[in-house]
Order: sequence, then structure tokens, then C-alpha cells
Amino acid sequence: QLQLVESGGGLVQPGGSLRLSCTASRSIFSLSFMGWYRQAPGKERELVADITPGSTPTYPKSVKGRFTISRDNAKNTVYLQMNSLKPEDTAVYYCNALFLSTSYWGQGTQVTVSS
Repeated sequence: QLQLVESGGGLVQPGGSLRLSCTASRSIFSLSFMGWYRQAPGKERELVADITPGSTPTYPKSVKGRFTISRDNAKNTVYLQMNSLKPEDTAVYYCNALFLSTSYWGQGTQVTVSS
């Protein structure tokens, strides 16, 4: 099995920045997919960043230019750098990974953007 642990969420003012971390219990080289999703109350879960092998990172228009996904292979960690945060970015953010054709999710970390 695989465990994913997120951290870095919290309360931030509009225009501020946060960096989320997702640490996997095994080498991320063994994972065929890693990405970040978010879900606000009453809304569908949305993919906000991914690092699919064989392609460059992708982002939806809602976060493009503000969010950046990266990884540190030595630490088995994927990051989501979030800049210029807006109130509409408020959501629970989930790390997701695909390992041996099984999808795994972290527990989630709350991000609240408010003045």
C-alpha cells in the first residue's frame, strides 16, 4: 500500500502564498501519477496540478500562472506552491498518486484565503 501525508495548509490573506507538501511512503519514482486536487464545500473535486510522467506539469486556467507543482525525489515529496491566492482558492487540498493501477489519496489539508 501507499500512504500520502499532506501538510502546509492554513489561513492566508488574499494575495498571500502557501506551499503544500505531500510526502509518500515510498519512492515517487514508483508512482505513475502524482497530482493535487481541491474540493470546496458543495463543489466537485477539481484537479489543480499534476506531474504526469512524459509530460510537462499542467494546470487549469483557474490557477495557471499562480500555482506551481514540483518534486523532491530524495524526500519522496511533491510540493504545490500557491501564490497570489484568492478567496475562491479556499478548499481542502488533496494529494493523489497512482501506484500499481490503484489510486491513493491523502487525508487533505485545509486552505482558507480570507481577510
